[in-house]
Amino acid sequence: MRCAVVTDTNSGFTKKEAEEHNVELIPMPVIIDDQTRYEGVDIDESQFYEWLTEGKKITTSQPAPGDVMKVWDDLLAQGHDAVVYIPMTSGLSNSCQTAMMLAEEYDGKVVVVDNHRISIPLQESVLKARKLADEGMDPALIKKMLEEDGLKSSIYISVNTLEYLKRGGRITPAVALIGSVLGIKPILTIQGEKLDTFSKARSMKKCKTIMIDALKKDFKDRFSDYEWKDLGVGAAGTGLSPEEIDTWVAMLQNEFPETTVRYSPLSLSIGTHTGPQAIGCAIFVK
Repeated sequence: MRCAVVTDTNSGFTKKEAEEHNVELIPMPVIIDDQTRYEGVDIDESQFYEWLTEGKKITTSQPAPGDVMKVWDDLLAQGHDAVVYIPMTSGLSNSCQTAMMLAEEYDGKVVVVDNHRISIPLQESVLKARKLADEGMDPALIKKMLEEDGLKSSIYISVNTLEYLKRGGRITPAVALIGSVLGIKPILTIQGEKLDTFSKARSMKKCKTIMIDALKKDFKDRFSDYEWKDLGVGAAGTGLSPEEIDTWVAMLQNEFPETTVRYSPLSLSIGTHTGPQAIGCAIFVK
């Protein structure tokens, strides 16, 4: 069976990276002052955070059903027997549920996977799907395996400012004001589903320490049955400079020498709520 693997830009893959791995990439839309743009197509990270800090009205949206179905239709028309679609976690967007409804029209030729991941953990799931598809595994079984492993990941994100959480209605203006006055940096977590509060600190340096300690605790409590060859650690951020990226990756690499830490920017869908200069990390089963 010739099987296509599709994901969206919430995986952190660039168009070039997706092509290198023989993966089809659907760009996520962001709405800027009522104009829809597409991540990696007509807006990049630099331009996005410039507009965000300027105060432009920015909201996120799921891909239009017609855009998603066109990708599937094109792949099937090109001779693929099936499509495995792995969007961002259903806990953060309705795009997964929408895709599942759309897939009902394809008589089993399109399989939608909800493996509860985003960013680098989602990348790992996509790469696993590509490997299994290349080995000839049935798409339904690929879906089953990915969904069974989906929750075996933890993501932590430190936010440099409360401004964008306030804009998105995630916190009240009063809480944002108090937090700003006190210099509080919230640490958020994604444990497969929604974005939740995890901790807080007075500096981004302290946030990094708290997140690294959280990864170590996850390894000890949740992933102790796995060998490091089966686990990965990822670094992420929003609008970071090359120097800031190198420093963050090196810090994580020093703490987790058993694996190779790699970096991927957080998607614009996440960056809309965190703002620039957020940093993140993850531990996950490959």
